[in-house]
Amino acid sequence: MAKRVFLIVLDSFGIGEAPDASEWGDEGSNTLCACGTSSKFHIPNMTRLGLLNIEGALNSPYETSLAPVADPQGAFARLTEASKGKDTTAGHWEMAGVISPSRFPTYPDGFPPEIIQAFEEKTGRGVLCNKPYSGTDVIRDFGREHLETGKLIVYTSADSVFQIAAHESLIDPEQLYEYCRIARAILTGPHGVGRVIARPFEGEWPNYERTSRRHDFSLEPTGTTMLDVLKEQGKDVLAVGKIWDIFAHRGMTDHVFTVDNPDGIEKTIAWMDRDFEGLCFTNLVDTDSIYGHRNDVDGYANAISYFDEKLNEILPKLRDDDLLMLCADHGCDPVTPSTDHSREYVPWVIAGPRVRAGVDLGTLPDFTDVAQTILDYLDAPLLEHGTSHLSKIVEA
Repeated sequence: MAKRVFLIVLDSFGIGEAPDASEWGDEGSNTLCACGTSSKFHIPNMTRLGLLNIEGALNSPYETSLAPVADPQGAFARLTEASKGKDTTAGHWEMAGVISPSRFPTYPDGFPPEIIQAFEEKTGRGVLCNKPYSGTDVIRDFGREHLETGKLIVYTSADSVFQIAAHESLIDPEQLYEYCRIARAILTGPHGVGRVIARPFEGEWPNYERTSRRHDFSLEPTGTTMLDVLKEQGKDVLAVGKIWDIFAHRGMTDHVFTVDNPDGIEKTIAWMDRDFEGLCFTNLVDTDSIYGHRNDVDGYANAISYFDEKLNEILPKLRDDDLLMLCADHGCDPVTPSTDHSREYVPWVIAGPRVRAGVDLGTLPDFTDVAQTILDYLDAPLLEHGTSHLSKIVEA
């Protein structure tokens, strides 16, 4: 029977401050336990698999009723990020085998004049804002001027991003994507931001709403990823959600975009009925983009609880040679005053018919062990970084 791995990233679902959290201003962060302060948080399936048994996962200043189980049914570990970042790009690249040794550039004072001037010249449109801003606030504060003048709303955040917002009635999303490609071509070298993001919106002031037609335009990974290796080996590499964008469309054999987390979950479930050999890589972004960045604890808890409930459909669909892996790319604690990502450990939970129950891998030094274990399981060549734990977690 063909071997399949389903790797699902619960975007920003960190499990406690990393050893260097103080360097990032993230002391005390624990996204998991922050969710545990909400009455909306209900995760019996992930608890049964061993999420709360992960070393240090419940160490936090928050008071919760969360507790480990005596007989976890999955294998599990706590992963430490080796890359110099706490963002989507660095986190996903690392779990795919590429460590980023230096931080992507950020722009707390906005982008320099030479970048904005080049962008305006190549797009033929002026720029509004050009400073760090909340994505919902920026369209409220600049949306009317944008519609009156035709200028593009350009903003950033604490992450390495160049974001372009435009109303769909004025600028078609496909045209907005072209403006993003122009920005991506400009933002190279020392200004090589991790992502250029299209942020289309619609509606009337002051109740503008961002639409589901967001697209990310990432840098290409700086090394060979497990996606590249699997594709070269003739394996299937299926991408659900923004995985296609995060890896700059590289190393995948098929992809599907998603509207929101429920849509991404349903599309992953649908692909579980598909005959393939290789990897299905899913990102569920709402926890980060909608709830984490808005400090919406109940919303975040609800989103994780919804996913946990859907595990009642996902787990029975696992075939004899399937592995299910749950992971995260960074934290975004919705209780701390900051609305930015947090430098945290992330969980790694593995389930499937062949997985040895209760295997505790402890705390691992980087995310690349995910890639190495997947490659090893799929009989593909290993990468430079990381260690495979296949022999510990899977029955021969």
